[in-house]
Amino acid sequence: MGRTRSFAEVDVARAARGVFWSRGYEDTSLPDLEQATGLNRSSIYHSFTSKRGLFDAAVESYLDDVVRPRLAPLRAREVAPDALETYLRGLRQAMVDHETALAKNGCLLLNATGSSLGHEAALLAVVTRYCDDLRAAVASGVAARRPELAREAADMLTTTVTGLVFASMAIVRVDSSSAAATLDAALAAVVGGSS
Repeated sequence: MGRTRSFAEVDVARAARGVFWSRGYEDTSLPDLEQATGLNRSSIYHSFTSKRGLFDAAVESYLDDVVRPRLAPLRAREVAPDALETYLRGLRQAMVDHETALAKNGCLLLNATGSSLGHEAALLAVVTRYCDDLRAAVASGVAARRPELAREAADMLTTTVTGLVFASMAIVRVDSSSAAATLDAALAAVVGGSS
């Protein structure tokens, strides 16, 4: 009979996420992960098969704990008219609050695309789903906030806001003021022309 694990893999993934998020995949060593998780190398390999397996689990925890809860009001069956504005304001606040991981480190997924993992099919599939999910959420918010828009105009606004969100996440760790201004432009686009 095998030993019972004395740790929850989800907690290990969260602990590792912090290290990967702040240092990046390439600059995170196994000793860094051992220290952050409290596990030795063999336990990490036994549970996650590799450093990359632990990174994949950390990415899932990022989506589950950070991304999806923020998008949930935009993915609801009935989206409130102010849901997109609330999302953009909340994201902006997280970017100007210098204590948040987002303000300090940017987006974990976007950062990973610039690393050695950036051309791997598995990561690209996760990032593509993330992009699609964000665009769909923004589209729902646009439809709820600006129902008067023709389809082409709503699609253009969705593309604009989605692009501005990604731009803000890419630049925030270098210049949080520019990231905030980018989200201000997204907010202005969402409310522009409506009373």
